[in-house]
Amino acid sequence: MNWRAVFSRLTIRNANVTETKYRRHKRHVSTSSQCNREGVLLLDDDKNVLAFRTIWISDTHLGTPGSRAKELLHFLKYTRSETLYLVGDIIDGWQLKKRFYWPQEHNDVIQKLLRKARHGTRVIYIPGNHDEAARHYLGYNFGDVAIKEDDIHQTADGKRLWVVHGDLFDNVIQHARWLAYLGDRAYTALLKLNRLLNFVRSIFNMPYWSLSQFLKHRVKSAVSFISAFETAMLTETRRRQCDGVVCGHIHKPEMREVDGMLYLNDGDWVESLSALVEHHDGRLELVNWQNADSRVKKKASRSMPEHEPVLPGVGM
Repeated sequence: MNWRAVFSRLTIRNANVTETKYRRHKRHVSTSSQCNREGVLLLDDDKNVLAFRTIWISDTHLGTPGSRAKELLHFLKYTRSETLYLVGDIIDGWQLKKRFYWPQEHNDVIQKLLRKARHGTRVIYIPGNHDEAARHYLGYNFGDVAIKEDDIHQTADGKRLWVVHGDLFDNVIQHARWLAYLGDRAYTALLKLNRLLNFVRSIFNMPYWSLSQFLKHRVKSAVSFISAFETAMLTETRRRQCDGVVCGHIHKPEMREVDGMLYLNDGDWVESLSALVEHHDGRLELVNWQNADSRVKKKASRSMPEHEPVLPGVGM
């Protein structure tokens, strides 16, 4: 895939984001931001956004029907940060080679990212295995987006975090690539079944439920793979003398401390709709943009002007 041509094409059009739905975070935590009496975190009065020091997202898989680009646009529109990390598998080159799929919403996401970079956000793109062709351009900038193999991020409270996609520590990717492609096809088929299942559930006003996540958490081999991946990441993090690692790759958002080291996985935008954020005081939080609480949103819409969206807080 010619990545120079891809980025050139993606910078031509202007984004046209019109929808304004708001998503709730997964867990509650006290924050320094202003909250109303119901504990709902209010967005910035001037820009109508949640402000963070750093945001990490990965595994958006743009170029596939499974990418939740609409929800990602909402997230990008109503958040801002000094630094934004794109931690791999942003564009799915594997699937685009098979069939070109690029709806307007996917183009809008790229446009939004490029606009953030132009307007002062430090955007760092760390390619993964699905967009590995971008690794040919390590050290280059595309539209003010810096492309790096990995990075060391220092939080406001002094923690050193190693930022990397994680595929280089996946034994299947590195030593049995044919099996990785086979697994990707199976996962794609599972996502199709997942969309059909949730279409039927929506008819009966049932909430979103992920079959693939359900299987991932219960199939012994999948659980074993995730555990081995996390162990490998932490071992390398310790060798690099960092305080923690931020990665993606396995589509499983996670934030936990293991033997004094932080394992931080920002999840994905296919199922989890998650991101990792750093507040200005260095606090780290895992955000779930999917679990909207309709009760909170209804209360917020009655108590706030229509143009001023609200979001509740999240935490470890």
